[in-house]
Amino acid sequence: MLPNFFDGDVAQGYDAGSPEMFAPEVLGPTVDVLAELADGQAALELAIGTGRVALPLSERGVHLHGIELSQAMVDQLRAKPGADRIDVAIGDMTTTRVEGRFGLVFLVFNTIGNVTTQDAQVAVFENAAAHLRPGGRFVVEVGVPHLRDRFRVFNHTDEHVGIDEHDAATQLSWSHHYSSTDGETYHRRSIPFRKVWPSELDLMARIAGLRPEHRWADWDRSPFTNASTKHVSVWRKIDA
Repeated sequence: MLPNFFDGDVAQGYDAGSPEMFAPEVLGPTVDVLAELADGQAALELAIGTGRVALPLSERGVHLHGIELSQAMVDQLRAKPGADRIDVAIGDMTTTRVEGRFGLVFLVFNTIGNVTTQDAQVAVFENAAAHLRPGGRFVVEVGVPHLRDRFRVFNHTDEHVGIDEHDAATQLSWSHHYSSTDGETYHRRSIPFRKVWPSELDLMARIAGLRPEHRWADWDRSPFTNASTKHVSVWRKIDA
């Protein structure tokens, strides 16, 4: 079972911590692409979380299922309008299975990095492939690893200081969060990630019986280049 870093206060403040991900210019293209790739078939979101993507995609008529490790995150989802249309299984996305076969399985917002070993990341691909119909698609949105600074401050306010720590040799990364209610006494929380290269993901997909179909720099389908900081990749299940 994967460790759960998204319970309690983390789940309660999750949406508020990333308001930019709900902006129409971010969420709109995400939902547009996923709805097109689903092609009228049911879809499964791995690490469905609080439903940022699943709820608007469901509103577009896509029959949504989800897998989520954190019950607290699903509780946040269930409090939102339209959540009753989505079936969610609580469990680890490396092994948890749900009934049915899907035209689309997807994993967004760097969440593949929450799986911190190569073997477990391969298991995510194998589990995704097991849920797909022949010809179905698996989509992953994730950042591109970088080999620059070992430490990078990504947020600095009186209430929160966020520092990313990277180890290029192991491809491991940690997001350190220092939170305070008085601006003086800070509580530390660290979340580990495993950075993964696009070529490594392609090999994981091949192991799982998937073949590359698209790779874009973002949900607007802009070309992926050596200057891209993230990618949206699509693999397709080989017809039996």
